[in-house]
Amino acid sequence: MKYIGIIPARYGSTRFPGKPLADICGKSVIRRVYEQVSKALDTVVVATDDERIYDAVESFGGKVVMTSASHRCGTDRCLEAYQGITTPVWRAQNDTDTVIINIQGDEPFIQPEQIETLMACFDTPETQIATLVRPFTAEDSMEDLENPNTPKVVWSQITGEALLFSRSVIPFLRGIDRSGWLKQGRFFRHIGIYAYRADILEQITRLQPSPAELAESLEQLRWLENGYRIRVGQTTVPTIGIDTPEDLQHAIEWYKYNG
Repeated sequence: MKYIGIIPARYGSTRFPGKPLADICGKSVIRRVYEQVSKALDTVVVATDDERIYDAVESFGGKVVMTSASHRCGTDRCLEAYQGITTPVWRAQNDTDTVIINIQGDEPFIQPEQIETLMACFDTPETQIATLVRPFTAEDSMEDLENPNTPKVVWSQITGEALLFSRSVIPFLRGIDRSGWLKQGRFFRHIGIYAYRADILEQITRLQPSPAELAESLEQLRWLENGYRIRVGQTTVPTIGIDTPEDLQHAIEWYKYNG
């Protein structure tokens, strides 16, 4: 199996423009993501639509490709980047045994073992798409659980595949006071890193938005509604995503104590 890591990185962001180039103790966010991913994968490329990010990645010796500014999501950008670094002949021969790993460009402390967990999901040819989840623990609060910016996942303990993603709390614990849900329930947060077989990636980018996706603004629901299967890998490693300047300050403080 061949694994290619692609890091979509846009300059524009409603809450934090230019965040891939924000500095964390001497290195940009995108450089820290790239270096972490490179510990687990031999082939890593940044896919961007901005020359500033392109130049920054080249300056630290990273591999980067320019992609369209009109993509709806990172998945579409990953496909263009994959097609840009391979030839049609190569893809025809290798698509079914090549896995594209889509790593968020705002996860500067992604750990190699998390990527390895995702890769392990492709131990069977039946795996089409894979993603990561992390269980909620007693250290979390109901505010964490109910946060709509943290999608939740219900997945099969038998097949290891996702059944549903939602911004709402799933499952709902009927007859139990909400104050006791974290103690009595079993909840998983979705970690937004995906891996796709290359031929499946090409298929899902042709799908039209689905009703559940439009309702929740979660593209993975489009795949489920169209019959694709999403294998789940479980991690216990916390992640620090950067969506706002406040998140950046939190990441800086975390690095000072843990880096």
